[in-house]
Amino acid sequence: MARYKRKCGYSVLHPMGWDAFGLPAEQYALQTGTHPAVTTAKNIGRFREQLRSLGLSYDWGREVNTSEASYYKHTQWIFLQLFKRGLAYQADVAVNWCPELGTVLANEEVIDGLSERGSYPVVRKPMRQWVLRITAYAERLLADLDLLDWPDSIKDMQRNWIGKSVGAELVFPVVGSPAAPDGGDDDGAAAAAVAAPPTGVGIAVYTTRPETVCGVTYLCVAPEYAGLNALVTPAQRSAVAAYVDAAAAKSDRERTGEGARTKSGVWTGASAVNPYTGAAVPVWVADYVLGGVGTGAVMAVPGHDARDWEFARVHHLPIVEVVAGGDVAKAAFTGDGTVVNWDAGSSGVDLNGMAASAAKAALLEHLTTPGGSALGTPQTNYKLRDWLFSRQRYWGEPFPIVFVDGQPEAVDEASLPVVLPPVESYAPTGDGASPLAGVPDWVATETADGRPAVRETNTMPQWAGSCWYYLRYIDPTNDGRPVDPALEKYWMPVDLYVGGVEHAVLHLLYARFWHKVLYDCGVVSTKEPFGRLVNQGMILGEVELTAYRTVPVDASEAPAWVSVTDVDTASNTVAKTGAPVVPVAVTAEETAKDGAAGDALVLAADPTVRVLSRSHKMSKSRGNVVNPDAVVATYGADALRCYLMFMGPLEAVKPWGTTAVGGMARFLARAWRLVMAGDDVASAELAPAFTDGAASADQRRVTHTMITRVSDDTAGMRFNTALAALMEFVNAATKWETRPRECLEPFVSMLGVYAPHVGEELWERLGHPAGSLSDAPWPQAVDAYMAVATKIIVVQVNGKVRAKVTVDVGAEKEAVLAAAGDAVGKWVGGAAVKKQIYVPGKLVNLVIAK
Repeated sequence: MARYKRKCGYSVLHPMGWDAFGLPAEQYALQTGTHPAVTTAKNIGRFREQLRSLGLSYDWGREVNTSEASYYKHTQWIFLQLFKRGLAYQADVAVNWCPELGTVLANEEVIDGLSERGSYPVVRKPMRQWVLRITAYAERLLADLDLLDWPDSIKDMQRNWIGKSVGAELVFPVVGSPAAPDGGDDDGAAAAAVAAPPTGVGIAVYTTRPETVCGVTYLCVAPEYAGLNALVTPAQRSAVAAYVDAAAAKSDRERTGEGARTKSGVWTGASAVNPYTGAAVPVWVADYVLGGVGTGAVMAVPGHDARDWEFARVHHLPIVEVVAGGDVAKAAFTGDGTVVNWDAGSSGVDLNGMAASAAKAALLEHLTTPGGSALGTPQTNYKLRDWLFSRQRYWGEPFPIVFVDGQPEAVDEASLPVVLPPVESYAPTGDGASPLAGVPDWVATETADGRPAVRETNTMPQWAGSCWYYLRYIDPTNDGRPVDPALEKYWMPVDLYVGGVEHAVLHLLYARFWHKVLYDCGVVSTKEPFGRLVNQGMILGEVELTAYRTVPVDASEAPAWVSVTDVDTASNTVAKTGAPVVPVAVTAEETAKDGAAGDALVLAADPTVRVLSRSHKMSKSRGNVVNPDAVVATYGADALRCYLMFMGPLEAVKPWGTTAVGGMARFLARAWRLVMAGDDVASAELAPAFTDGAASADQRRVTHTMITRVSDDTAGMRFNTALAALMEFVNAATKWETRPRECLEPFVSMLGVYAPHVGEELWERLGHPAGSLSDAPWPQAVDAYMAVATKIIVVQVNGKVRAKVTVDVGAEKEAVLAAAGDAVGKWVGGAAVKKQIYVPGKLVNLVIAK
């Protein structure tokens, strides 16, 4: 696309850089003692060498590296703008703490509650962390999605991640409980044994279904709920404490996802009063409620919420129907039915008989009245949480923050960058602090006005540098600011961003947030960073062929082949019997196509046995990673480039096939011979058929049809069909007796954006200056040359093709029929023509008496 746009006359900024901070280099440093900067520089050098070998037209003069101080100086400056605007703050946040390793782990380093390294137990532990207030921009992040030319699926993912909802915050006053929640008096829950929580305590809950408030039969608070201790009665204190400790060992996914099959919880001993009905309901602590979501407390309406319904069934809590439309004894009804069993209490609001959606609107309106405002307030909430922005690691950007008497202060901007110091050990300290805490001379510092201070020893996460790298490409050597305003205004926004769908709700959302902050700071002139987004599909490994064979019970039995259609491949067992089977890799030569089964693959030796044909994601562990160096060495960089574009639509997931690259190499060899006298690349002799003379009308029609197709498909990023058009041209032009320059030059010019090495060589041999193809204008089609003067008509006799005739495009029906009759006279003979069927511009069928 960069080469195409340049040839179309655009100024193109096509850069490359390195997102170089993060866990992999640091983990390698821990294992080998090699400084992360050394490893990073080595890897960058290798990547750069590979990218250059592919002929990618990057502007290497704009190369950036997020781990260089000249770059992260500006990352730190941007953080200071966040801090000064109140968008960066410290909070006690639950993190993944591994006592054995003595460090905080990222989510991706925790597998089923154990550390990825060493399989040690990991618990959730509150720690002081830096947090970015991305929620302050939630509405703008949501609304401005409408400005973007992005795939709808990606925009929907961001909308769902932001998760805007309209509802109400209601307050349930806390009181002592007259009885245990299940109606009994066990667990010390009888009225005489319960000491009431302090008066004046209220539990605020956020709900998107306020019209169901009369169906509340209990409240649930999260194990990390800030006011939990004030709720717990003496009789329940030990049970609640044990439950909270157990919940700390679970991840959020284990608490709320597939792993949370049973809804667990413990009664706090307290009850709360429904603000509308006046009824008291028990207050539970349950880990399916998360402290970081909403208020950390929920009003449970088991009749109309699936999670609440499951919890109520497990813990024998009442289930009340307040929206008619289903059988709540069997399952929660979550549809928009009719409100029933509404208890107005002292509120004076009667919603009975109203549709649930209308009742919600009426209740939200009531909350704005003097009488309703005492019960709660209408509220818009977002699922989006503020962004945890701390790492207790070494290899990351140091925070430009110092602490004076325990309070954070920004460093003087003139002192940036705060440079990452050398350390003796990259290992965590064991007490939750970063390795930087072990550099006392660096930690101890002073403010610009001479006050003693200590540095922040956490580092920024690996997302920091990638939030704004696109701006640095515009002005990579500017020491005074992230980007020059005039240059930013000229280039921004990014016209085309090609990236994987895995970035949808992390990098892309974070970058949009930072960009909006920079917009508010006057650093950038656009509301959004990336105008158009295209998701490329993943390239899978080579197709793997697998057959399945039974496992003999004893030595006297022979293993038997089993068709994959009869196998549960997840468990490697026969689906019907559960008998074990063994997967066996087979080669293509050992298989055949079963035409009766849609060309499914079967064993050649036993066609009744269907074979599994499947590609997998490339991974080192599977051993199916393709090294581009080997492909380039064997077939050439242009063959690799063209094959990648020819595999299928850009957005599709496609399996790799190394042997298929050879087919692309053969096409490029044919393209070479179309212009040149032979395969000798050292020769400058053009093909004998080459001519500077004028092209024929047919040659021009073929050429300009190709120009139209390749232009349209390249502009639309349909690279596979553009290459197909180039291949069709080679097939047609190879048959010409003469090969005019006016036809070959447009072909070479367009081929050059796909195969630049071959293209440049051919362009130079056609008499142009070396290296000039990339600047040569993109060929333009001439519509007049594509006009067709004649058409070929197929002639049938009694449905059988007997001849083809060429007629003028505007020929009348009678003239076409006459020409057709002349062409098939020997098949008609003297027979009478009973019927003449004419499909205009395509076919004539003469029906004669037999």
